[in-house]
Amino acid sequence: MDMVTRTTNKTAKGNPLRLIKNDPYLAPYEEAIRGRHEHALWKIKQLTKNGKTTLSDFANGYKYYGLHKTPRGWVFREWAPNATDIFLIGDFNNWQETDVYRAKRISGTDDWELRLPTKAMSHGDLYKMKVHWNGGEGERIPAWAQRTVQDDHTKIFSAQVWAPETPYQWKKKFKPTTNPLLIYECHIGMAQDAERIGTYKEFRENILPRIAADGYNCIQIMAIQEHPYYGSFGYHVSSFFSPSGRFGTPEELKELIDTAHRMGIAVIMDIVHSHAVKNEVEGLGNLAGDPNQYFYPGERHEHPAWDSLCFDYGKDNVLHFLLSNCKYWLEEFHFDGFRFDGVTSMLYYSHGLGEAFVNYGDYFNGHQDDNAICYLTLANQVIHEVNPHAITIAEEVSGMPGLAAKFEAGGYGFDYRMAMNIPDFWIKIIKELPDEQWKPSSIFWEVKNRRADEKTISYCESHDQALVGDKTIIFRLIDADMYWHFKKGDENDVAHRGIALHKMIRLVTASTINGGYLNFMGNEFGHPEWIDFPREGNGWSHKYARRQWNLVDNRELDYQYLGDFDREMLAVIKSERGFNKTPVCEIWHNDGDQILAFSRGELLFVFNFNPTRSFTDYGFLVPTGAYDVVLNTDAKMFGGNGLADDSMTHFTNYDPLYEKEHKGWLKLYVPARSAVVLRKHED
Repeated sequence: MDMVTRTTNKTAKGNPLRLIKNDPYLAPYEEAIRGRHEHALWKIKQLTKNGKTTLSDFANGYKYYGLHKTPRGWVFREWAPNATDIFLIGDFNNWQETDVYRAKRISGTDDWELRLPTKAMSHGDLYKMKVHWNGGEGERIPAWAQRTVQDDHTKIFSAQVWAPETPYQWKKKFKPTTNPLLIYECHIGMAQDAERIGTYKEFRENILPRIAADGYNCIQIMAIQEHPYYGSFGYHVSSFFSPSGRFGTPEELKELIDTAHRMGIAVIMDIVHSHAVKNEVEGLGNLAGDPNQYFYPGERHEHPAWDSLCFDYGKDNVLHFLLSNCKYWLEEFHFDGFRFDGVTSMLYYSHGLGEAFVNYGDYFNGHQDDNAICYLTLANQVIHEVNPHAITIAEEVSGMPGLAAKFEAGGYGFDYRMAMNIPDFWIKIIKELPDEQWKPSSIFWEVKNRRADEKTISYCESHDQALVGDKTIIFRLIDADMYWHFKKGDENDVAHRGIALHKMIRLVTASTINGGYLNFMGNEFGHPEWIDFPREGNGWSHKYARRQWNLVDNRELDYQYLGDFDREMLAVIKSERGFNKTPVCEIWHNDGDQILAFSRGELLFVFNFNPTRSFTDYGFLVPTGAYDVVLNTDAKMFGGNGLADDSMTHFTNYDPLYEKEHKGWLKLYVPARSAVVLRKHED
């Protein structure tokens, strides 16, 4: 019995959805939750012909559409309902319309097809479609193009015939490590020191070894899908099946991923299915004279905040396009999964703009896009059908219940959701509260604030905070003093404070995860410069669209302290077997003292957020035994004062009141503005 039938039968028997069992406050919305679940089941049955095929079979569109080399020559296909004529023009025919390169509509369909002999085009030729429709015509890049390039001089994009004689030979079969998932978010183009666009090859050779040495087990790559404007950070996509040609060839991207796998690093990509660039020549905005071919009509056509177009998830052909896109990146490039961008924008007719989301009723008030919800559910089903070990992450700010719950339990099926509350919290307290008012109880609640049945990816700051007009955590803490007082031995009080809090913020965020931890490239060592992509306003400069690795490599600068701490912090987290499965157990907090202590397995975490008071013999009731220090933010090797002797073993003091509980008092010296991690000896 197939998965669809099993799920349908279980639901038909009236089995209560676990989502509601896990959260009784959802009970009033059971009908809505069941409704979205049944909608997905209905659509799965329809697309799989009542279970005779699979969703993975349905998602094979990339093997049919687009340009493909076959033993008999070339075949090109495009879905273009509104077209009256389609020609391929390119290097092979002087960019002129000719009958030899004229496609024909397949009888009874909205598909166009062109078959050509092998000699009709060659690997590397540039080409486009010339599309005609009633009342107009235009040059277009095929929607399913798998290779696009931009001319360095004219800046014009073209599709490119891509059929290398020797396809890439994969060397490594891979299964991601996810307990915990430690993500290094990165951007290929700005991942090098030079003031230019970096390449897949440079990233593979120069950056991957850094990431592996730092201890991350996953990279999340931004801006892979082709986008006309480099400064869009990859979020205004034009060619959804084409890895951006500005970074190199598809084979070079494959080699990057293969190399990462050999290093034990999973590779996921930012996938943008929440909207598309408006461009007509490069993108899908008006492929064949119908602006609504891929997108919603009317008021829902354009995204009011992003100046982009919104997919019509109610059309089967659009589902075919997007689901095939998911499978394509998994199968052809061996990506290990996706971080879905802009999920909030997809879920609501309002795109989440101006919504407060203060109670559960806001999630089930009839203002949700059922088609988009169905698509996201199907996308997770397809992805995990193609690769059961794949990783899916939802970037979603509203807090929609069930997003990262199993589909069978009434959820959407994502593996994780981004804990977007955490970076917002850190911005808020850094900006608004003096250090004396930082409350450990609030900090602890915020970093643990998540749904019990949904795994999250915790992070301190987002890539958006590194952009011009915003500030990273290190810049909010130190600001311009980084330029004058970030040399070892020359720090002022502002720099000392920033270095100390940067480490503490990261440690309390990473040590309380229930799924994974994410860091944006360079933030681990406190990268001093913002991101400003080349644009007219800065003279098209790449000065700030890069990462200055020379700073963390310079042993005379404080960046090295932060980078070393990040590496050791991850090592400590990975040293606790099954870290995600160990509960976060609060031991003590005192907002007056600004002290927080909690344990995970054999690890004990102690924080003193007090900016001025150090405590001697501060007692914590913990399991009896001996404890060794394994990490101290105040250690001199991490830019601290080195006030404690971390070489000594700490023993618990006997207390007859807690003898039966096998607990005793552990008394520690806890310096101001510092944190320490201890490990209990095995009995």
